Amino acid sequence: MKQKAHGQVRRSQVVTTYGPGALIDLPHESAIVAGLDEWPPPHKLEEVDEPRLARKLRAITGVAVPRMVAPPPASSDPGATPVGIGAWRFPEWFVVQEAAPGDGPVRSRRLVHRKALDDHRRFEGRPVVATRFVRACPRGHVDDVDWRRFVHRRGSDCPPTRPLWLDEQGTTGDLADLLVRCECGASRRLSDASMREHTPLGTCSGARPWLGRGANEDCNLPSRLLVRTASNAWFPQVVSVLSLPERGSAVETAVRELWDDLAIVDDAAHLAFIKKKPKVAAALAAFTDDEVLAAIDAVKGATPGTERSVKEIELEALLAAPEGYGDDVPVDQNFHARRLPDSVWRRSERSAGIESVIQLHRLREVLALAGFTRFEAVTPDIHGEYESDVERAAIAMEPGSFPAVENRGEGLFLRLRGDAVDAWLRRPAVRERLDALERGHARWALKRKHARPFPGGPYVLLHTLSHLLIQLLAMHCGYPASSLRERVYAEDGRYGLLIYTGSPDAEGDAGRPRAAGAAARRAPAARARGGRALLERSHLRRALAGRQHGRAVAARRRVPRLRARRRDLVRDAQRPPRPGPRGAGAGRARRRLLRSRGMIEVLLALPARGSSRSRRDRPVGDVA
Repeated sequence: MKQKAHGQVRRSQVVTTYGPGALIDLPHESAIVAGLDEWPPPHKLEEVDEPRLARKLRAITGVAVPRMVAPPPASSDPGATPVGIGAWRFPEWFVVQEAAPGDGPVRSRRLVHRKALDDHRRFEGRPVVATRFVRACPRGHVDDVDWRRFVHRRGSDCPPTRPLWLDEQGTTGDLADLLVRCECGASRRLSDASMREHTPLGTCSGARPWLGRGANEDCNLPSRLLVRTASNAWFPQVVSVLSLPERGSAVETAVRELWDDLAIVDDAAHLAFIKKKPKVAAALAAFTDDEVLAAIDAVKGATPGTERSVKEIELEALLAAPEGYGDDVPVDQNFHARRLPDSVWRRSERSAGIESVIQLHRLREVLALAGFTRFEAVTPDIHGEYESDVERAAIAMEPGSFPAVENRGEGLFLRLRGDAVDAWLRRPAVRERLDALERGHARWALKRKHARPFPGGPYVLLHTLSHLLIQLLAMHCGYPASSLRERVYAEDGRYGLLIYTGSPDAEGDAGRPRAAGAAARRAPAARARGGRALLERSHLRRALAGRQHGRAVAARRRVPRLRARRRDLVRDAQRPPRPGPRGAGAGRARRRLLRSRGMIEVLLALPARGSSRSRRDRPVGDVA
């Protein structure tokens, strides 16, 4: 017998939005996404390979050999057995959809348990919907509210067969307007459940319904009221890295291959003597003497090897990009970056604070779900690291695998000069503003269990600048700002920011955030080509030049409006010239007409292809 899928989510949403333990509304059910124990066996899933991310997961979760697997894709064969991830029906209390009471100020509906429903999941022939209130604790446990205990205030001789009712006064849905009552006469406003100091919902039961029945664990925290659809119901702990070449691993690999020769090296003089051998010199030519000596010390155990932070490794790989432009053909599909020569982009004193601009023609981002929390999000620090002692809810009974997805795309990296950042920090207005931010951060941290230290002035500068650039790229490259992401680097006096976009496509997104870097070198030739260059340099042409057909379709919808504008411009161009030097008004009108005609011609010449879902991000089916 085939199982029927009860709903669909995209594969990337399994990591970021609807992972194990998340509360989800399916078309005809309310459910909680099951843990990895209800997924297909790991050997039937696509494995995502990223050694650096695997090491981070091992440090965070304590799993000796973590395995990253992609959520199962939905089959394109309509007759195939659905393969997806599991979901358990939750909660088990429902509100009966009673007949309309008329124009009265109070609407009363019965609260019933799942066991009171018939085979068609109805109560006395009436449809039911899951109640939107559950109880939970910050450790991730979630359970149904014990409504009888709540309304009777812990102790009562009322028999459990008496009906419960939920009365709604008004239409706002506010907790103060909701009253839970029993036919014995006991009643209580739902707003009392939010008074945590009185523990109105009792102590947490330690329930983990996403892991199945019998998965409860001990917990003595007070239960808190939780709205299933609220934004604080599920916070994922996502670990992400960019698949960039790790220079430290490369030099260490080279040292180990030459260990018979390098084992006797203690200082730079010994290294210089050994490098007289052609084989050694050739193998170490790509590294500095300091890098080689540090790798030798690490292999010898003179300096204990410690795992470097995520962003430290990424920053070193970005700064090591060779100079060049125009070579868009990637050497490595996971990482292909080129540093633009200063003569291409440095045109005024406004760019004096920028040290280098790097175009990333190809990049690969891998995201893995390590766990989740409720009520309060736990985020990585400014170096991309999670604390190892943070409490997180497990996504499986015995975690060994972790859901992961990979995004491919491109981006633009800017490195700021350290002395320029230091000069900015010394400005009196900047110091005053940073002091105010730090005081506000201290007040915020007092109310948080997992509070980070103040990130510092350089991070504030880079974060602010990155959002300004995101808005600029959205206007000039045709991107919605929500599709652009940032990574801020403030590591040991080196400052930079990466703005990138990515999708689960096989080749990534070609929608040109790096076109902003390329526009500088195209500008002289564009000016020489006259009126047509105005079109080619516009944000519309750059947006249409990419492979993002969704944006192209949106642009196509602008054709009627552009045609109307063209008619207005034709009328203006045909009018007699106004008094002035050489009919300047008519000349401007004719130039606007020329540009609008070109824009319409480009729109009408678009290929009639629609946006299609990538195989890597096909939806997965949720089965009950």
